[in-house]
Amino acid sequence: MCYNNYRKHQFEGVVKKTMAENSLRRIIHIDMDAFYAAVEQRDNPQLRGKPVIIGGRTDSRGVVSTASYEARRYGVRSAMPMAQAYRLCPQGIYLPGDHRKYRAVSGQIGAIYREYTPLVEPLALDEAFLDVTGCEKLFGTAEEIGRKMKERISKEVGLTASVGVAHNKFLAKLASDIKKPNGFVIVGPEEVREFLSGLPVGRLWGVGEKTAALLQGWGIKNIGQVARLPMEVLEEKLGAWGRQLYFLARGIDDRPVIPDHQVKSVGHETTFDLDVQDKELLLTTLLDLTLEVGRRLRKKGLVGRTVTLKLRYSDFKTITRAATLEEATDLDNRIYYTAAELLEREDTGQAVRLLGVTVSKLCSGDEGQISLFNQGREKEEKLTGAVDGILDKFGDGAITRARLLK
Repeated sequence: MCYNNYRKHQFEGVVKKTMAENSLRRIIHIDMDAFYAAVEQRDNPQLRGKPVIIGGRTDSRGVVSTASYEARRYGVRSAMPMAQAYRLCPQGIYLPGDHRKYRAVSGQIGAIYREYTPLVEPLALDEAFLDVTGCEKLFGTAEEIGRKMKERISKEVGLTASVGVAHNKFLAKLASDIKKPNGFVIVGPEEVREFLSGLPVGRLWGVGEKTAALLQGWGIKNIGQVARLPMEVLEEKLGAWGRQLYFLARGIDDRPVIPDHQVKSVGHETTFDLDVQDKELLLTTLLDLTLEVGRRLRKKGLVGRTVTLKLRYSDFKTITRAATLEEATDLDNRIYYTAAELLEREDTGQAVRLLGVTVSKLCSGDEGQISLFNQGREKEEKLTGAVDGILDKFGDGAITRARLLK
């Protein structure tokens, strides 16, 4: 009992200290509204006001990348199978997308960000975190900076953005999403409890539909109810992940904004709608994740030596397994075969709810140690470069592995 009281007192101290330190930060999250579709509507006036759906493929195997807000009224959402989108919105305008153009527009927007702070962490082409702590003397308050960037994006790029301003990344991202499209929300340190309390548990990072249903089965429907639970209860029910929910439900997030040039790892993960036991499906999904990681490494001009596999089982137990390569790489096959070997070693008799792969111990491609006697590497690099060129020119989904078509 004494130990439990001591442990509780320790965590309460950590919580108070973290909240005090974080309240001094000024974080902005900017999320472009229906970015790909909005770019197409901007460039083609005939598409304005109409349901526009962007996807890598327009056949039954395709997946929706972005849907305009006109299309969302029919229930069309990102990551939805294209066949389902057709059923919901047969009158929609379906486009394969022009990712080269989207990257160029994203570059314009990023240039605006960097006029206000060097601490910019892009999450994708359409969203980024910015740390503007200490920039007040130059550009005004965080609110003023956010409004200036929002206005410039509208005027100079011709697009709308939703902006969230808070003292940490979790709250800033939530804030930007509350009043989309074209929203602007500020969450002050003293407003956190009121802001979070009524939001559904699905708004917490890492809580998908299945986890939300699990929590609701325990009578927990909103974040305020999670915040009232002791840490030991959440840990008992959800393991180490319960601790993360304990802090997030209280609006605590001490992760820094990490600029591109300080990236320490590149990874990608997915949470399955239904838990998966089929090893072949896991390997196929792993390949899909690996192709994304490899492509992102090459775009950043990075190579890495350590490949890490992440598995979260149906009971929320999460494990990571890592292997270090003899030489750094950005090649899809090298990353995949390393991660697949790690997966094969695991007893996946348990159902898997989350699968991820990460490459770390990064350096620039020029610094990577490359063996002069590594036969086959040059051929693999040329093939990978050719595939990247096709994807850059024709968009995601223009070419893919045969295994991913199954």
